[in-house]
Amino acid sequence: MILIDSHPRNDWLMKAVDKRLREELAKLRVEINEEKSRKVDLAKGGSFVFLGFEYRLVLGRNRKWRPQFAPKLKKRTALIAKLREIFRQRVCQPVGMVIETINPILRGWVNYFRIGHSRRCFSKIRDWVEMKIGRHLMRARLRKGKGWKRWSSEWIYNGLGLYNDYRLRRSPFAKAASVPTGA
Repeated sequence: MILIDSHPRNDWLMKAVDKRLREELAKLRVEINEEKSRKVDLAKGGSFVFLGFEYRLVLGRNRKWRPQFAPKLKKRTALIAKLREIFRQRVCQPVGMVIETINPILRGWVNYFRIGHSRRCFSKIRDWVEMKIGRHLMRARLRKGKGWKRWSSEWIYNGLGLYNDYRLRRSPFAKAASVPTGA
């Protein structure tokens, strides 16, 4: 992945980078797969996917264009499918065992995607998991519904121990910079 500013003064740079890249890869006897390689202009509404994140330009609150990278919809769908299968397999088990099974999956997925612009995605995942836990508790009591009014989110997270660390990290160095050093 090579990123270049789309200003017209940089048109020559795109050709130079392409030529140099092909030369270096030829030395290594590696060929570029032309079917998988493409040029994307983010300024014209294009987007691309890299390591599970979808990259695009969005208009910020200050009316300036900024890059945004969020989890690809396919990744969120895969997570929900995996969790759905766990809930199906453990219908008759206590909710504590279900939570013990899904917590490591949620923790790993959230830790991977928390560096991007994942707030909306995380809230959908969190709401879905809360709904499934409530439904599991209602089924255990032979009742209909999802238990929205019966059990609070606070009790589900604090009382049952469901994973709840959906905080975003903008930069891995931001936390280290805010920690005071010295005596």
